Amino acid sequence: MSDSSLICHSFSFISPDQDYSIVDENYYFGYKLISYMITKGRLEAFSDGVIAIIITIMVLELKVPHSENIGSLMGLIHVFFSYVLSFIYIGIYWNNHHHMLHAVKSVNGTILWANLHLLFWLSLIPFVTAWMGENHFGKWPVIMYGVIMIMNAIAYTILGRTLVSHHGKDSLIAKALGKDWKGKLSLLIYATAIGTSFIHPGIGMFLYFVVAVIWLIPDTRIEKLLIAEAQKEDKHI
Repeated sequence: MSDSSLICHSFSFISPDQDYSIVDENYYFGYKLISYMITKGRLEAFSDGVIAIIITIMVLELKVPHSENIGSLMGLIHVFFSYVLSFIYIGIYWNNHHHMLHAVKSVNGTILWANLHLLFWLSLIPFVTAWMGENHFGKWPVIMYGVIMIMNAIAYTILGRTLVSHHGKDSLIAKALGKDWKGKLSLLIYATAIGTSFIHPGIGMFLYFVVAVIWLIPDTRIEKLLIAEAQKEDKHI
């Protein structure tokens, strides 16, 4: 029996040229056994596609006025402001998701489900965005907006932890995420925003804006670690 026939028989469900790459080769009774890891390419592509659709759904909620009078746009102010805030949040998640996956080499089934969990909560942002805008930042829409945002933050934290668990505590992603103080602070502010929105929704809206500003400040940890890792590899060459 040839090496290739053994491999095809043992891994008939695997497509090495698509989502898997060879990570280890061992010999067993003279036959070569190959181990594979799931690469991250399709996870990134699928996530980017979903996020693009989410933004498209949100912008479709900006209904065109049936008047040429500039004053007709005034009725869209609340909807537009909701769209801008959510667009910023979606952009922040896409940016951080992009950087986080650059710090990993492979994924597994748990990571795929954790990523889907994040995308689920992201997909609900257009709904609460439209509800909040159409109801002029009423109490319950603002509260539910905070609930969806805090669930997104939790889902992102879970994804980060599953990536660290998969790659190890000494991995690049573990060093990049560190203690994740911004994530923990965001959860605290979201919880405060939800509670204070029962008193006045304006307070909650202000705190949602504060979280957005915190994350808009560039976090260069991952970029610096990737550059340092590349420099180490260059020295070994």
